[in-house]
Amino acid sequence: MPFLFGFDPTFMLLIPALIFAVWAQFKVKNTYQRYAQVRSAHGKTGAEIAQAIMARNGVSDVQVEEVGGTLSDHYDPRTKVVSLSSPIFRDASIASTAVAAHEVGHVLQHHDGYAPLAIRSLVAPVAQIGSFAAFPLFFIGIFFFNGHGMGAWLVEIGIWFFTGAVLFQLVTLPVEFDASRRALAQLTASGTVMPEEVDGARKVLNAAALTYVAAAAMAALQLLRMLLIRDSRR
Repeated sequence: MPFLFGFDPTFMLLIPALIFAVWAQFKVKNTYQRYAQVRSAHGKTGAEIAQAIMARNGVSDVQVEEVGGTLSDHYDPRTKVVSLSSPIFRDASIASTAVAAHEVGHVLQHHDGYAPLAIRSLVAPVAQIGSFAAFPLFFIGIFFFNGHGMGAWLVEIGIWFFTGAVLFQLVTLPVEFDASRRALAQLTASGTVMPEEVDGARKVLNAAALTYVAAAAMAALQLLRMLLIRDSRR
C-alpha cells in the first residue's frame, strides 16, 4: 500500500496550492495591516459605513454586531446579522471601510435575491458534513479496498462527500467577487472614499479574494488526488 505506508506521489499535486495559499494569507494580512493604518477621509467607522450603505439601499432588517478576532467578519443570511471584528467595527481606516462594505455586499446580494448566494447557503451544511467526513471515510475505505465490497463503497462515499465541499468552494468564488464589486461600487458612487483612496480599498478587497481562490484551488487538487489514489488501487 504505497499510498498509506510509503511515499505518496499524489501529495506533490498539493505543493503549488499550498505555496499559493501561504502567499495569499501573507498578502491579505500584509495589505490589511498596511491600510488599517491609513485613516479614511470620511472618518466613519466600519459599523457606520455598513449602516450607511444598507440605509442607502433600503435595507432595514439587518443588524450589525461586533465580534472578536481579526478578519473574522461575515454575514449570516439566516439570522440577517453582519458580524464585524472589533478593528473593523470600531476603526475609521481604509481597511475597515473596504471590509465592512464587502460584508454589506453580501447583504445586498441577499436583498436582491442573488442566486449564487442562495446556492451557497443551501450547499453549506452539506459541504460542512462532507469536508468533515470525507477523508476518514475515504482512507478507511482505501485501507480495506480490494476493488469491491465495503471498502470500495466507503471510498466512493468519501469522494462524493468531498465533491460537495469542492462545489461549495467553487460557488463561493463568484459570491465573493460580486460582493467586492458591489462594495467598491457603493463606496465610489456615494463618494464615501475619495478618488485617491479607491486604489487602497481595491487592494484590500483583491487581497481578500485571493484567499478564496487559494481555497478553491486546494480543494480541487485534493479531489483530484483522491481520484488518483482510488484509481491506483483498482
